[in-house]
Amino acid sequence: MKEVKRYINKITDFIDFLKGEEFIFIQTHNFPDHDAVASAFGLQQLFKHYGIDSYLVYEKEIQRDSLKKIIKDLKIDIKNKNDYTMEEQHKIVLVDGCKGNSNVTDLIGDEVGVIDHHQVVSPEDVEFSHIFPEYGACASIIASYFLNLGVKIPKNVATSFLIGISTDTSFLTRGVCEHDLQVFFHCYGIADIQYVTSILRNYIRISDLEFYRFLVDNMIYLKRSAFCYFPSGCNQNLLGILADFAISLNEIDFVVLCAKNENRINFSLRSEVPEWDASHVVRHILEGIGFGGGHADMAGGVIKDSSYFNQEVIYNSIISHLGLTSL
Repeated sequence: MKEVKRYINKITDFIDFLKGEEFIFIQTHNFPDHDAVASAFGLQQLFKHYGIDSYLVYEKEIQRDSLKKIIKDLKIDIKNKNDYTMEEQHKIVLVDGCKGNSNVTDLIGDEVGVIDHHQVVSPEDVEFSHIFPEYGACASIIASYFLNLGVKIPKNVATSFLIGISTDTSFLTRGVCEHDLQVFFHCYGIADIQYVTSILRNYIRISDLEFYRFLVDNMIYLKRSAFCYFPSGCNQNLLGILADFAISLNEIDFVVLCAKNENRINFSLRSEVPEWDASHVVRHILEGIGFGGGHADMAGGVIKDSSYFNQEVIYNSIISHLGLTSL
């Protein structure tokens, strides 16, 4: 762990801290979603306003067609880290993720900043840490910087912000705070609303329907809870969409979906019951075999070695933690 000589609390001071760099990297979590890309893009444009050059990077892959379309249409230059030569002295700012997360790879470079909205422990070895779990989307935090600094939000950035906020808060129905609403309505007057509407309406493909069918046919119900395992795989972003679908059912208040992807088991959880904290549940069930975290109403996790996964043991651990009867 590096020794930090100076901790920075204000975004203005952090901007001054970065001004001497030739360029920096802005890193998202490994499988970036709409909020992560919007956050990285917005921060890049804010830094550009202050004369700081930056490159947007991620470690694994972009999985959703709608996100690929946004990147192309809004001219967002984000690339896999393999497209760059990253060196130890290069400064890295993490957005929509935190060091130590299972979904954030420790890339070569010097992590100097973390901007996140998940329930995580603030790392001690970065100069700037803005972690606000009360925000429904990381894009809202980045947008608030523009508003607080009096910097005009470009139309394409505002458009990406609206999409990021809408998707991460399930259309302003999940984990929303006053700050999310403030930046949402500010961006609404700037963004291309027709484009935003088109993206939000067309977020699944015909090929996704087989996963919906599998979910409907194989979901296990128990006292307002639902569980489903996809042994043949389901990418992380689609797994989250399916979890949102399952929690939208009137009879369901808690959802756990998991899928085997290569040698990993990915988890996506949703909760509508305050005493069933999804982030607490996923950390509990994966203790000793994996990692997890997120929010009370939305969380995720991973077991990196699928040999540690036992479907019956995991399910019984979940329902035991919820105080339900074992399967």
